[in-house]
Amino acid sequence: MPIYKFKSNDIFHNRIKVHPRQTFQIWNGRATLNNETDIGGVYTGSIRHVPLGHVSAHEINIDRQNDQLVYPFITKSGARESFKTVSLSAFGDYEFGTKVTGSYPLSASISKLHFQPDQGRSRITALKNTLNYYAPLSRHYLYSSSLGNKADQHLGLVSVPSIFYGSSIKKGTVDLKFYVTGTLVGQAQDTKQNGELIEVSGTSVGSVAGVVLYNEGFLALTGGWNLSTSGHTEAYSELGAKPPSWVYFGQSISGSTTANSSSFTLGFQGTDYVPTITMLAHAPRGELNHSNNPTYAKYNSNRVYATTSSLDYVEPEGATIKNVVSSSYQDHTASFEKHTYISKIGVYDRDRNLIGIAKLATPVKKTENREFTFKLKLDI
Repeated sequence: MPIYKFKSNDIFHNRIKVHPRQTFQIWNGRATLNNETDIGGVYTGSIRHVPLGHVSAHEINIDRQNDQLVYPFITKSGARESFKTVSLSAFGDYEFGTKVTGSYPLSASISKLHFQPDQGRSRITALKNTLNYYAPLSRHYLYSSSLGNKADQHLGLVSVPSIFYGSSIKKGTVDLKFYVTGTLVGQAQDTKQNGELIEVSGTSVGSVAGVVLYNEGFLALTGGWNLSTSGHTEAYSELGAKPPSWVYFGQSISGSTTANSSSFTLGFQGTDYVPTITMLAHAPRGELNHSNNPTYAKYNSNRVYATTSSLDYVEPEGATIKNVVSSSYQDHTASFEKHTYISKIGVYDRDRNLIGIAKLATPVKKTENREFTFKLKLDI
């Protein structure tokens, strides 16, 4: 088959901006992602070897027995290459030629930290400059202001790894819901798209429950008012029974408490940029109407019986092409017309190495007076 070269107007490079939605349901000490269920495998109870609510960074240990998992390794050499998790002192104890191993699967999920007033908070201190950077959007970002001092106030910090949101969290999409015994007692959203998590349902509608760090994936929750109108209290932290409030949002995944009567939902949309390449493959008129497939020749045609040797492949002349042109009359064929059926399109590099195949769902009939353009799109 002939090979056609892509022209300058046949290849387009684009970048698609997408906003995938993620929803975490938090209850009884664990989080689930997008209503997923744990899928059991043939060799293990969970085919991905990660808990619910987690994503696997590589997904290469699918349905493997626990004692047969794939793992990364580096052989110690003079290049002094090692894993980041291996300390310099531990690496120095290895002999040259020793295989330094890691472990898979690596997974990620959301986490929650809770800080009592005047409690040490190195992670909040590390975010001081970032919080002040967002201050032009809202005064509630300020690390210290008349609205409160994040160095010593009652505060909750929800961390969302970037694998869930990509480049940044889309403004206006963060949605927090607080349930007590299945009843919605509070809902907060960044309705102004300026990072403020404003309570839209609850006991203090319009109040700011916290702020969102869009690019860094953090939710700093400072709303400490009571969300319950029924006097409900529960052990949201190590300090015993407390009324529900936004600083306790998602607290059950911290491991310090279960808070079985409360559940939480965190929803947002991320921002991903997907580079794509679009290629236009042309089937010109009057071309691509011959095939070397043996079925292209009429049955019992001499063309099927080619002569081969270590040097030659010779097909006999006079082979008859099978006429498959349909006719409106029964048991009759119409006048002969050469045509083929295009079912696959191969993509080659400059050295004519096959690097990809595009398959058509339904073969396209190609006659001599027809021309086609096939649009191939690939995420890269």
